[in-house]
Amino acid sequence: QFTLVESGGGLVQPGGSLRLSCAVSGFSLDDYAIGWFRQAPGKEREGVACISNKRGGTNYADSVKGRFTISRDNAKNTVYLQMNSLKPEDTAVYYCANEFLPVQRRCILTPSVYSYWGQGTQVTVSS
Repeated sequence: QFTLVESGGGLVQPGGSLRLSCAVSGFSLDDYAIGWFRQAPGKEREGVACISNKRGGTNYADSVKGRFTISRDNAKNTVYLQMNSLKPEDTAVYYCANEFLPVQRRCILTPSVYSYWGQGTQVTVSS
């Protein structure tokens, strides 16, 4: 059974930082890309960042480039999203999800290609 569990969300002031974790089980990170997505109230779910299998290439939404960093620790079966210089518009529920990659390629930020999703963690950026 595939499971993904997010943690690390919370309330932070503008300009602050948070690190989200996505702990996975039931599959190998060598075979799957992991994406981080977010959904704010009244808005569609959008891709934030993803990391591919094997060599771990990354992809970022323009809105977070230079502020967010995705990484993974295969030994811990965990993918991280380091978020710096947070802005009020980053407020959303953040989800991680997996995409099976039978061949090595760059990951994409389209929610529909991802199969299994975590339950989400709330990030609120407010003073």
